[in-house]
Amino acid sequence: MLTESPERTWCVVVPHDGVGARQARHWLAGELGTAVPPALLADLVAVLAELVGNAVRHADPLPGGVIRVGWRLRPTPIGPRIFLRVTDGGAPVEPRIRAIDPDAPDGRGLHIVAGLSSRWGVDQDGLGQSVWAEFEPAGSPTEPVGPQAEPVGGNAFDGPDLVIA
Repeated sequence: MLTESPERTWCVVVPHDGVGARQARHWLAGELGTAVPPALLADLVAVLAELVGNAVRHADPLPGGVIRVGWRLRPTPIGPRIFLRVTDGGAPVEPRIRAIDPDAPDGRGLHIVAGLSSRWGVDQDGLGQSVWAEFEPAGSPTEPVGPQAEPVGGNAFDGPDLVIA
């Protein structure tokens, strides 16, 4: 008899710099490495790297010079549903997919996020600006992605922040 594991949620606060991005990727891989298939883990790490990298490059930090990173694993009968969220202090321009020249050296981050996730979006809240990505179990129907989308799994992360210094 198979039983579902309980939902698992994490929140961490990392520095608003490249070291914080590396810490967030390693923390995610360590926490979810045995809970999801390797191909999904690779997609999760790639999307988290893009979201944290964009926060470092384009947005202000939260108070204290940090970025808040959260993820939730929700088991379903057909596989795990994963929700990632990166919250920063906001930027002058809302994150959006933009047209880029094939020779441009950058500008592909949200294309990667949209291509690997089932849905993604942008929220403004009391903390700042959050960009999130959702991953449905393989074979699940998905809806269009974009900054105006609403997360299916909700957006709150309960519990205290884990601070990685």
